[in-house]
Amino acid sequence: MHRFKIALVLGAAALSLTAPATAQEKGGVIKVATIGEPPTLDPMTSTADLVGIITQHMYETLYTFDANWAATPLLAAELPEVSGDGLVYTIPLRQGITFHDGSDMTAEDVVASLERWMKIATRGKQTAERIAGIEAADDHTVRITLKEPYAPLVSLLSLNNSAAIVLPSEIAGEDEIKEPVGTGPYKMKERKPDQYIDLVRFDEYKSRDGEPNGYGGGRMQYADGIVFTPVPDPNTRVEGAVAGQYDYIDSIPVESHQRIVDGRTEPVMLAPFGWPVFVMNTKEGVNSDLKVRKAIQAALAPQDMLMAAFGTEDFFKAEGAMYPDSYVWHTEAGTDAYKPGGDTEAAKALLAESSYDGSPLRILTSRQYEFHYTMAQVAAEYLKAAGFDVQLDVVEWATLTQRRTDPALWDIYITHSPFLPEPSLTGIMSDSSPGWWVSDNKHKVLAAFNSEADPAKRAELWADVQQAVYDEVPAYKVGNFNAVGAQSPKLKGMRPAPWPYFWNAWLEK
Repeated sequence: MHRFKIALVLGAAALSLTAPATAQEKGGVIKVATIGEPPTLDPMTSTADLVGIITQHMYETLYTFDANWAATPLLAAELPEVSGDGLVYTIPLRQGITFHDGSDMTAEDVVASLERWMKIATRGKQTAERIAGIEAADDHTVRITLKEPYAPLVSLLSLNNSAAIVLPSEIAGEDEIKEPVGTGPYKMKERKPDQYIDLVRFDEYKSRDGEPNGYGGGRMQYADGIVFTPVPDPNTRVEGAVAGQYDYIDSIPVESHQRIVDGRTEPVMLAPFGWPVFVMNTKEGVNSDLKVRKAIQAALAPQDMLMAAFGTEDFFKAEGAMYPDSYVWHTEAGTDAYKPGGDTEAAKALLAESSYDGSPLRILTSRQYEFHYTMAQVAAEYLKAAGFDVQLDVVEWATLTQRRTDPALWDIYITHSPFLPEPSLTGIMSDSSPGWWVSDNKHKVLAAFNSEADPAKRAELWADVQQAVYDEVPAYKVGNFNAVGAQSPKLKGMRPAPWPYFWNAWLEK
């Protein structure tokens, strides 16, 4: 046996998730403004960042990510022991862990939870194809047996959306979670849809020992509670930030950065944060034809889209590589197809060769992330110039996350993603993720990438996966962008993070 480790060298641009050491104070309620109402509080069933931000306070996974984006134990006692052939993962569990309903966590709960995850979560379904079996070796040990080596396994068990959360076995046996019951530092007090989600300290919570380390290490419960308030209109979020109405405000339009500086809260910059993406419906409709998708790829002008959305290159970079050059995963493979200014004539030619019959190209977007909507408006003009009839369907974010699960309702939906520490966590890598990208070439290059354990060789193999993305266009990466939020000067103990968390944070009196 050898102790499993993940090498994730993300370079100087990686976010620092380590909180500063100052005197902590207990008490108070942290008030958080979110971009809207979450479509669910079951993080297994959603890849939405909003769902992960809220539910990570109530539910926990076996592993999480530390300040260097390496997997680290959370409910597991240690990183797994892996057999020499890479097929058997033995996971020791922490003991004395209590669920919010007062029951003790055992291996039976973990097995039932992972079985539910493989059944209903997009990343769980992705993983299930490689798993031969999951069993409880004893009350505090879980054994996962794979059909083939699968390097992303621990990273998939670490993420907070489409998440492998641990539930009591009786709840894990249900398709729908009626009441949130987890092991996290905060538990549900009250939810009033479209008004607030009120979490309170879980007094029986058992933190890991040690100093906070990214999402890992000690999770201290300084605040008595956390209230998440949906504020769908971005301008209202800005005004709330300027007035000091909230302790933390998520997703502020970048053009409001100076207003935040001049107001009663402080801007929070994550740089680089991630990438806006146009996801294509490859399953049915006009985008089931590869030549139509290639025409869209040629037509779009990312430089103009990003400039309209962010206003200045201080907040974006028009770059086609799926990871910036400071990341170990950076490669230029396939990026010849990425044209910052677009190529209307090439798009027209590709469209003429395709099956496109003039049907509306339905772009599903939301104004809760204002930059999504702005990019959609610019994209629509370039697509019309190439010969498309474009239909913008603008809905609430919660509605978008529901509609995108039905392939009959859209052709493109707009979202964004942080730069994830493991490329196989990216949504399009799962056959069952909305967009439903399935091809023999995808399976071939992903299988080679995911079965390789050596980090250096994996980095080389990632180039083949990125090439496949550009060749088959399941999605269109617009570029890199920085994200802006805001927080009160009274809120201490936080560092910028793609999914902000409020354990280890406190309010200065």
